[in-house]
Amino acid sequence: MEQPPDTPVTLPDYGEYETAWCPGCGNFGILKAVKQALVACQLRPESVLFVSGIGQAAKAPHYLNANLFNGLHGRALPVATGAKLANRALTVIVESGDGCLYGEGGNHLIAAIRRNIHVTVLTHNNQIYGLTKGQASPTSMEGFVTKAQPDGVHSQPFNPMATAVAMKAGFAARGFSGMPDHLAGLIQAGINHPGFALIDILQPCVSFNKVNTFAWYKSRCRDVANTHDPANWEAAMKLAFQWDDWIPVGILYKNDRAPFESYFPACAPGPLAEQPVDRNALRQILLSYA
Repeated sequence: MEQPPDTPVTLPDYGEYETAWCPGCGNFGILKAVKQALVACQLRPESVLFVSGIGQAAKAPHYLNANLFNGLHGRALPVATGAKLANRALTVIVESGDGCLYGEGGNHLIAAIRRNIHVTVLTHNNQIYGLTKGQASPTSMEGFVTKAQPDGVHSQPFNPMATAVAMKAGFAARGFSGMPDHLAGLIQAGINHPGFALIDILQPCVSFNKVNTFAWYKSRCRDVANTHDPANWEAAMKLAFQWDDWIPVGILYKNDRAPFESYFPACAPGPLAEQPVDRNALRQILLSYA
């Protein structure tokens, strides 16, 4: 039930639901961080829209009391773009997996970065396809062995942070599900950034990825140095390619590019559905085609 606008937003406002995830799945930490960020931003559930695709990660918004559009595999960003243009007052968050957003949805991701549409993208990156039983994803490491790739992965892994920084995305950050409080801060910052925000979230898949485990990430993920300037593109590119004994988590890069929707004055007065219609002008337009 919608609360009075002056009532503070709390964690219970976003509900508690039984999930279908495996015990130990990194999705639990991400869900916790998302809730914390929404409350920290004091966003009411009715003012938030989650858009997701297909997969275990795409189920995450099902376990939140908020608006949800659950669409096709890899096609979350076009829906999110349309929703944000139609209603600039809406907080739009895309949440799905590395296969959904970097594989099937790769071209949509590139277009969204170019446009700098004001949506926040949360990628659950476990370096594997979890829902469809463990084949390699775009971020699987070279040599990674699966039932579908018994001789190991031969393709170089996709680097989402390097791609985002190279294209000068509005906001590019990496988080880890095992650091939920830190991750909540990144999500809050991404939501508040006036432009496109990509947060790549490393997480274990306890059922199908026995290499990139919780312990594997935990021993490598460390926050970026306090001296790092996220506006420094060259420094951000170096951090984006850092992947070995140290994996930097935090805000790698951000800028103040104007958001895509600011170029459409028709959207400025408010949600399109609430704007008046000049029926006489509409009639004249229709008659011009007669």
